[in-house]
Amino acid sequence: MCPAVAGRAAPRAPNVCRLLGRRARGFYARDAGVALRKNMGLLRTILCQESTKFKNVWTTHSASPIAYERGRIYLDNYRCCISSIAQEPRILYQKPKCSKSEKIEDALLLECPLGEMLPNPSDYKPSLIVLTVQNWLLRLSADCGEILEKVYLAGSCCKFRYLSWDTPQEVMVVKSAQNKLPAAARQAGIQQSVLFHLAVFQVLPLSFIGMLEINKKVFGNNVTDVAISNGILIVMYSMGLVRLYNFQAISEQFMEQPFDLGCEFNWNGEVGVVGKYPFGLPCNIKITDTPPLLFEASSLENAFQIGGFPWHYIITPNKKKHRGVFYICSLKDNALAKNGIQDMKCCSLEPDWIYFHPDMSGRIIHVGPNLIKVLKLKEVEDNTDQIEIAEDFIIMANRENCVNSSVTVTSSGRVVKKRLNLLDDDPEQETFKIVDYEDELDLLSTVAVTEIGADGRAHLDLRCNEHGILLKSIPLLESWDVTYSHEVYFDRDIVLHIEQKPNRRFSCYVYQMVCDTAKEDECSRHERTERVSCKKGGRIFEYT
Repeated sequence: MCPAVAGRAAPRAPNVCRLLGRRARGFYARDAGVALRKNMGLLRTILCQESTKFKNVWTTHSASPIAYERGRIYLDNYRCCISSIAQEPRILYQKPKCSKSEKIEDALLLECPLGEMLPNPSDYKPSLIVLTVQNWLLRLSADCGEILEKVYLAGSCCKFRYLSWDTPQEVMVVKSAQNKLPAAARQAGIQQSVLFHLAVFQVLPLSFIGMLEINKKVFGNNVTDVAISNGILIVMYSMGLVRLYNFQAISEQFMEQPFDLGCEFNWNGEVGVVGKYPFGLPCNIKITDTPPLLFEASSLENAFQIGGFPWHYIITPNKKKHRGVFYICSLKDNALAKNGIQDMKCCSLEPDWIYFHPDMSGRIIHVGPNLIKVLKLKEVEDNTDQIEIAEDFIIMANRENCVNSSVTVTSSGRVVKKRLNLLDDDPEQETFKIVDYEDELDLLSTVAVTEIGADGRAHLDLRCNEHGILLKSIPLLESWDVTYSHEVYFDRDIVLHIEQKPNRRFSCYVYQMVCDTAKEDECSRHERTERVSCKKGGRIFEYT
């Protein structure tokens, strides 16, 4: 050990245990995550400055649905991919037109997992997993659309239609449409016992876990839908019943034989290759008996959510008169939380909605036409065994306190006023339409709409996620028709508005963050009236 220099304190030896403990929890000065958090903090500060504006840089239209995933805009049934990051539309790839048999039914964006060794260099770049109408599962390069992997799922016995995550970016589920017999077969008395097929995959590297059937002989006759999420098999019934089962326990108990993609197999007298045409995947998880039930609840329209700390669930009592009433109950003993009945008593065409906050704080977001409540679960002061629901903060729509009235004058000259009660989501009043959360910037985003004359005007507000304080308001320049379907994405420094008009007409408006001076802002206001069109890759784009 080196002696201390005279007049200078001896250097303190680092506490190795403390450093290792902080590193295990993600606090390490040289870690890439620390740099990302600092960069996101800087971006948030810049974004919330008064001089920072969001400019509608370009717009495009399509006759087919438009999808958005992590800086990429997909058009023409995922055949065309456009970057939303550049100020001008940059086409990443565009595939030739395909036949109806190659139509893509669903897609998921797959990103590289951190800290894992992968077999192929292409695995370290984002890819798009797509499901085609002919039961092919393809993994495409997100940058060029090249096919990296392909798996054949099954023949005409079932039609796979949906992709979802069991565990995000780790375990994927491919679900079939509900199997229904033709009318002639039903009239002949033929019974259909298998309702759904589910194929489960581990991703990157892509590997087959198993395929199972949802059979009415095991789960009952009234099954309407099924899903796998967070290791739970969720079965929904027509009478509003929701039942939960442990999928891992099911796979361990009922798996007949594991299979690897690309390996030869002999299954029920058939010899083939797993995941190759024409054999596809074997149904190797045969549920022959009702598995142990984890939990069940009855809720209107099968609406059921789990979250919070400690675990709670949200349901609506299974009667139409209770629509818009939400019960928050303990998952442990089904006890209703104190103040656990949430009812906004809205008088509106569109119902209010409720969900657990996606920031993993355990809070709850309840959205009505003119009110957003962020609720929290906390222990009752005089009874630590009981949980109560308390308001964390409230966001109110900007409405004038006025009541419309019609005035009539009788023949004697007497003035009679009849009060008219407007709906809570009347278009002439500011109404909340979308509430979302930007996890990287820790911002709560809300879209509110007001109809002014014949046009509807919308603005996207960015708020502090912790206290709900308004930090930034971004006006959307295009008209907003409340009768159309709308999606708004706020992703770092980009805002996207996707609109579906009648007769399958779709529009995409791209906004980007710019730091304007007063002079530049004046120029931008002048440029709004001038729109320039250009053609790229056979597609027309409009610039502002």
